[in-house]
Amino acid sequence: MRLHRLDLTAFGPFGSAQSVDFDDLSAAGLFLLHGPTGAGKTSVLDAVCYALYGSVPGARHSGQGLSLRSDHAPAHLRTEVRLELTVASRKLEITRQPPWQRPKKRGTGTTLDKAQTWLREYDAGTGAWRDLSRSHQEIGEEITQLLGMSREQFCQVVLLPQGDFARFLRADAEARGKLLGRLFDTRRFADVEKSLADRRRATETRVREGDTALLADAHRMQQAAGDAMELPGPAPGEPGLADAVLAAAAVARSTAREQLTVAHCRLAAAESAQAAAQQQLADARERDRLQRRYAEAEERAARLAERTEEDERDRTRMERARKAETVQPALELREAADAEHRRAAGAEARARAALPDASDQEGAAGLAAAARRAAEELGGLDAARRAEQRLAELVAERTGLDRQERADEDVLAEAEGWLAGWDETRGTLQDGIETAQRAAALAEQLAARREPAQLRLRAARQRDRATADTDAAQRQALASAARAAEARAHWLDLKEQRLDGIAAELAAHLTDGAPCAVCGATEHPAPARKDAGHVDRAAEEDALAAHQWAQERWAADERRLGTVREALAAATAEAGDTPTERLAEEAERLQREYTSARTAASALHAAREELGRAEREREQRITAQREAAVRTASRVGHRDRLESERALLEAEVTRARGGAESVAARVDRMRRRATLLAEAAEAARVAEDRAQRLKDADARLSDAAFRAGFDTPQAAAGALLDAAAHRELQRRLDARETEDAAVRAVLAEEETVAAAGAPPADLAGARQAAETAVRRLREAASARDAADRRRTELDRLSVRAADAARALAPLREEHDRVARMSALAAGTSTQNERRMRLESYVLAARLEQVAAAATARLRHMSSGRYTLVHSDDRAGRGRSGLGLHVVDAWTGRERDTATLSGGETFFASLALALGLADVVTDETGGVRLDTLFIDEGFGSLDDQTLDEVLDVLDALRERDRSVGIVSHVADLRRRVHAQLEVVKSRTGSVLRQRGTA
Repeated sequence: MRLHRLDLTAFGPFGSAQSVDFDDLSAAGLFLLHGPTGAGKTSVLDAVCYALYGSVPGARHSGQGLSLRSDHAPAHLRTEVRLELTVASRKLEITRQPPWQRPKKRGTGTTLDKAQTWLREYDAGTGAWRDLSRSHQEIGEEITQLLGMSREQFCQVVLLPQGDFARFLRADAEARGKLLGRLFDTRRFADVEKSLADRRRATETRVREGDTALLADAHRMQQAAGDAMELPGPAPGEPGLADAVLAAAAVARSTAREQLTVAHCRLAAAESAQAAAQQQLADARERDRLQRRYAEAEERAARLAERTEEDERDRTRMERARKAETVQPALELREAADAEHRRAAGAEARARAALPDASDQEGAAGLAAAARRAAEELGGLDAARRAEQRLAELVAERTGLDRQERADEDVLAEAEGWLAGWDETRGTLQDGIETAQRAAALAEQLAARREPAQLRLRAARQRDRATADTDAAQRQALASAARAAEARAHWLDLKEQRLDGIAAELAAHLTDGAPCAVCGATEHPAPARKDAGHVDRAAEEDALAAHQWAQERWAADERRLGTVREALAAATAEAGDTPTERLAEEAERLQREYTSARTAASALHAAREELGRAEREREQRITAQREAAVRTASRVGHRDRLESERALLEAEVTRARGGAESVAARVDRMRRRATLLAEAAEAARVAEDRAQRLKDADARLSDAAFRAGFDTPQAAAGALLDAAAHRELQRRLDARETEDAAVRAVLAEEETVAAAGAPPADLAGARQAAETAVRRLREAASARDAADRRRTELDRLSVRAADAARALAPLREEHDRVARMSALAAGTSTQNERRMRLESYVLAARLEQVAAAATARLRHMSSGRYTLVHSDDRAGRGRSGLGLHVVDAWTGRERDTATLSGGETFFASLALALGLADVVTDETGGVRLDTLFIDEGFGSLDDQTLDEVLDVLDALRERDRSVGIVSHVADLRRRVHAQLEVVKSRTGSVLRQRGTA
């Protein structure tokens, strides 16, 4: 990578446009970037880093964006950084513009413009620049891929900060590991360590959970065994727990089986005793039953003897009832004949009463003849009746014609009146449709204007809120900047005071006879003393912490200011400068007009429907006019025909009516008389027949009663029993016979008679003995069931524990294996003698390469005296792997790099930085770094050492490299001819470049 040109505009301390021609400066191979403190030397390097990565290095990284803009720049001049470089044989140009608050083009105040980035490539064939991208993300990925380094790596190997490497020389293993891990990206090895540790914790948790479950099964087995089992001693996670649980389970199972055998024996004895007691109870119950049975039979025999006369009367009554049953059919026949005779006589009386004349005195034959004569007379009136019906129809039809004629006249009059106003009605409806159409068009226009107005109103309200937020954030940012500046000034003052009194701090550690860390003398005749205002390290560190905290607060406030300014710019871009009240009035006016237009337009459909209905009604009325005229013409001939037919029918009906109101009335009266005569004739015939049947039934009843032995039919009827009385009498007789037979059978039983002669049974004693035997049997069965459950539960838990132990064995082996690997990778294993972590082991190899690369330059800078070597010795009780020692050729001894003096530390850290740059370059893909920058540190060198250091840097030209030295040491201005000077003034810094000429 080689830098060609850098253009700055309103960046950092540079208020105007400045340019750096790196091709001219790099021609000599070594160039100097100098200027007074605070002029902006480091800002030039920041601009290079910002152009490549879009952010600045170090603590200034959090303050990028709006804070990169120069406070000396005019309000209209935008901040911009443009870098031209060659990387991977490609000539590129990167232009970056951070976000800035520009003045509004209209009105007062500022608006926020977003950050912009351009990437172009030079095409040698056409001699012109070709645009590649304007995307921040795409450009960042392209540059990172071409350089092969992240921003942190670039700042470490191209912008060599000597203070960092001086701290690296004196740092402990952990601090060195952090820097090397960041440069060489050894996170994958740390991830391996973490993965092994996670697996170790996971397997340990699973083993512990398995042991806990196994121990829980042991507790369950102890509960099942009734606390007769002792729990194993090892805790979860300790070895031997599974064997102890299985051994204890085996002892518990053996004890449970023995207890089950004893319970079975006790249960068998209890069952035998219970069976004997039950047999004795059954014998006692049987004797008691037989004795009570004999006593009950004697009582029943005595009751039967007392009811002998009553039973004899019942048998006599049953015999008479059976004789009367032979007469019962004749009785029933006589009763049926008598009922039918009474019904027929009643029907005849009612029929004769309904007759209108004296024909009720005649017999059945006379009534039948009168009915036939009435039917013949009725048949002669059928034609007259039909004529009368047709006459009524003619009258109704004439009435309908008159009603239809009046309706047609009304239709014609209404249609003529309605059609007379049709033109006016249609015009009115057409006007309504046109008005609604104009309102719909207006509503569409207003809708198109309403939404932008509402959007602008919302944006204006957001603009007002963002303006207030921006003012507050700007005030907060200014206050934070002031506090940060005060904290920095206070820290620098304390640092300067401490540096002035550093001799007193060094003198506090002097001991007589021990060499001085500065001059090496063993005698200390006049050590420095601390004065009353001495500033110690703790005070300086407190001030530094306060300064850093203030810087962080300032950065946070700047970021918040940038955010609210972006929101303000977006809202202003959409809303413009129009006041919110005016936009609100405009939006409200458009809304009112739009609502009114929409309301008027909503009547369009109804107006069209109304016009359609009116047109359909007009067609209907015209059609009704035509139909009414046709009907009027056809009614004239129809009315004449009706009148002639009516005259003929009226003459015929008058003759047939006689003295009745109408022919139909006369027909109804004659039909009713014929029907009554027929009904009376039939009723008289039925009554005569039923009287004869009753006489025959009386004769048969008298004969049946005499043959059955009864004097009169009434006596036979009195001896009859109904079904319920007959069943009840038969039941009493059957029950008496059954009871008598049962009593005789009981009194004849040998077992019952023998039991009656034996002593009374002791049923209570036998029952108590049986209950005692049952209780003992139940207790023995419960004991047996409990023993069986205990044995079953112990067997089940033992099988589950054995399965769990077998399943846990490979998991425990896996945990032991993973734990050994995790401890070995973490450096805590006894097999790892140097307690070196896996990441530290990899970084140690990198550090050994860096030390070898740095030694080649350190020997030349120190005239062959010093050599950097890597050490993997343990430091006290800490871990090893990242030790760095220096070998002094004058003494032949190896010592820690922290013992180097200030000048020695500088050229040692410079050699280390150059070596680290070579190793990181090779590690990241071998991208050639043709331009390097070294920031400060040369003021601590004497003239001879400075010459040697410059010779080493000058030797880099042999590899076609150019090195820029950032320093304010005056002696370097004589030694380095190519210079870039930063001149500081009240109006901002400017750059002055001097080449090799």
